[in-house]
Amino acid sequence: MRSAQRPALAPVICRWDLDKTYLRSEFDSLRKLLRTAFERAEDKVEVPGVADLIKAIKKAAERHGRAALVYFISASPPQIGKTIREKLALDGIPYDGIVFKDQLAHLKRGKLRNLREHVGFKLVELLRGRLDAPAEARELLFGDDWESDSLIYSLYADVLARRLDVDRLAPILRRIGVDARLIDQVVALVAKAAGPDAVDRIFINLERRTPTATFRLFGPRVVPTFNYFQTAVVLAADGHLDVEDVAAVGRTLVERSGYTARRLENSLGDLVRRGVVSVAAAEGMGPALRAAGVLPVGAPARSRWRRMLDVFRRFRRRRARPASVPLTRTALDYEAILDRLRPPGREPSAEGRPA
Repeated sequence: MRSAQRPALAPVICRWDLDKTYLRSEFDSLRKLLRTAFERAEDKVEVPGVADLIKAIKKAAERHGRAALVYFISASPPQIGKTIREKLALDGIPYDGIVFKDQLAHLKRGKLRNLREHVGFKLVELLRGRLDAPAEARELLFGDDWESDSLIYSLYADVLARRLDVDRLAPILRRIGVDARLIDQVVALVAKAAGPDAVDRIFINLERRTPTATFRLFGPRVVPTFNYFQTAVVLAADGHLDVEDVAAVGRTLVERSGYTARRLENSLGDLVRRGVVSVAAAEGMGPALRAAGVLPVGAPARSRWRRMLDVFRRFRRRRARPASVPLTRTALDYEAILDRLRPPGREPSAEGRPA
């Protein structure tokens, strides 16, 4: 009798913003943009823990019998592509594709406002990437709070799932200040790419330490995190990583970036308090993380952890909020989101306050 084969898992696509999500890039002024363009690969600095997290995602997917594809989208100009690729090679990052924004072309045409207009550029590239992806692929999106990644990624997720049609999307893009030519490209691509409800999570690296309450209007699909240990914990709770992968990211932060086990314990507690990760998931990871030296060890630390979890249990019962990501049946209220991010009377021509 032939043994039953386990069905193949759908591939997972990880789309990473490069600047301030992987690299600590500076491009918010012409001088900083030019300085970034002439940096050597060894001078570029990655966000702590990000390299180990990407490697862990790839390795965990291989262990679980699924493909994991990693793509980068950068607002940096293509002229520094060689340096960026050298930096990724130095960090040992396996990736499957990378696209750049032609900032110098905007300078030549005098389109200075387009230097900071990333919504249209990123939406076009995300939709193009989806057209090249396997139809059944799931997606994890990684960005930061420096640009409008929470808004961009949410728009992308909703148009993919046909929750937001082009008749509603186009006015939103016009309000943001997206170039009319890019709006036309987005509309054309949506007609081809829309269909699958493919985006499972959107992670926002809080580079600017934006208050997490700022992201409530985006719903539970968007997860702001203060460090990549938190991101790894959520990915493990969702089944994309194993606890040893979380420990590897945590060890990197402790050994190379000045984190302490107590600080990581507080990071885990913060996820439980916000309802992003369940108490059961946190407790399940605790012993392995303590054994790896990522969380404090010893009876006093365990007692403090237990008391903290008891507080979180009571807090969760009061809020009665599930830790898992519910299916989103309707599009987000983007008018309310833009009112929050760009109050009336302060509408920018392109990019305003970071999301």
